[in-house]
Amino acid sequence: KKKSMTVESSLFTEDSKYDGDASIKRTGTWMTASAHIVTAVIGSGVLSLAWAVAQLGWIAGSAVVMLFSIITYFTSCLLCDSYRYPDPVNGIRNRTYIEAVKNILGGYQHKLCGLSQYTNLVGCTIGYTLTASISIVAIKKSNCFHKYGHEADCNTANYPYTAIFGSFQLFLSQIPDFHELSWLSIVAAVMSFGYASIGIGLSIAKIAEGGHHLETGLTGVVVGVDVTGSNKIWNTFQALGNIAFAYAFSMVILEIQDTLKSSPPENKAMKKASLVGILVTTFFYALCGLVGYAAFGNKAPGNFLTGFGFYEPFWLVDIGNLFIIIHLAGAYQVFAQPVFSLVENWGIKKWPQSKLMIKEYNIRIPLVGIWRMNIFRLIWRTIYVMITTLMAIIFPFFNSVVGLLGAITFFPLTVYFPTEMYLTRAKVPKYSSIWIGIKLLSVFCLIVTLVATVASVQGIIAELMIYKPF
Repeated sequence: KKKSMTVESSLFTEDSKYDGDASIKRTGTWMTASAHIVTAVIGSGVLSLAWAVAQLGWIAGSAVVMLFSIITYFTSCLLCDSYRYPDPVNGIRNRTYIEAVKNILGGYQHKLCGLSQYTNLVGCTIGYTLTASISIVAIKKSNCFHKYGHEADCNTANYPYTAIFGSFQLFLSQIPDFHELSWLSIVAAVMSFGYASIGIGLSIAKIAEGGHHLETGLTGVVVGVDVTGSNKIWNTFQALGNIAFAYAFSMVILEIQDTLKSSPPENKAMKKASLVGILVTTFFYALCGLVGYAAFGNKAPGNFLTGFGFYEPFWLVDIGNLFIIIHLAGAYQVFAQPVFSLVENWGIKKWPQSKLMIKEYNIRIPLVGIWRMNIFRLIWRTIYVMITTLMAIIFPFFNSVVGLLGAITFFPLTVYFPTEMYLTRAKVPKYSSIWIGIKLLSVFCLIVTLVATVASVQGIIAELMIYKPF
């Protein structure tokens, strides 16, 4: 036994290109993980936070932004310690969220986790495809408004631009695995800062305009003036859900952690990355939400770059939307790569001798380098991108559906599984103060999920009543 352990350890020395689990040596750091997190968390939805704060008002809006940043960081730290089990530093790696749930909680729970996680991932890739096309159209509209005036009819169909974005993803999706996406996430994270900063800057400029005075309030939009009583309730639920789900990145956290090198310990590096990612996210969320509310008041648009809260300077609005498009190109891959890996790993286990599954061909691409092409990977990923693009074209209100998917999956992925795995790993006594506190947190987040789900269903029904394909 000692001899076999010595042989195994000699295979995976510091100079080896493999880690101890026979995987290609991981090279990620807390900085690359932070970039992945920022890319996954800060989406174009950051620019809709002014609307969310307008529904809640200064007090509740500020409190909810801070509350969910704290909850997300807490549950993320619990999840980071689940990457290795039973010991969080030296235990066996759980390379995916599903593996962690299966190995720690056992039973059927990993199936529920898988259903929640991959439904959310697929939904996000469809939503990102649609959102990117909206930003492309916004650039065209911005130039049209600048040329012909703000009252001009500049309506443009989304679906040709949805197809263009999908075509670009066909190429990016052939990047073999998550380990090779650090550069893309760093670029996407920079774009996040770029368009969030543009939105904040334009909001400040609007506040500084002479004679600027818009109605704001401690409790947000006013019943009977801005909205009806029922709309106030639905909008409050939607805003609460939007802010809560805007922080969610738990569905990819262990996949990101699996890119980290083992020294320093992955859980410590990932906790640091989570803290940095959430601090950066909260800073931009607070600025976009609160400064945007001050700029637009109770009439804040759903998205003040694509919804034309600003018309001028048109070139800066164009740059902001371009940054959104580039960011979503990277975010699509952060969410799609775990889906790609799931199907490809299943195929390799099912047909381990098949050349279609395992054989790679090195193809030299000028100015790019060597592309490791695999036939199955090429076919499967192409089909996936085509289907998600088609879904975004057929259902242009799919963001509402993604909101529903986010509402349904927020509780199990961000709160339930991380807390339950912690209680199991740490062997926390039932009905102890820690156990009760964690259970109360779960109940609170479950209530948020339920009310946001109801609000999302109501929004989808309203959109379906006026929906016309193409």
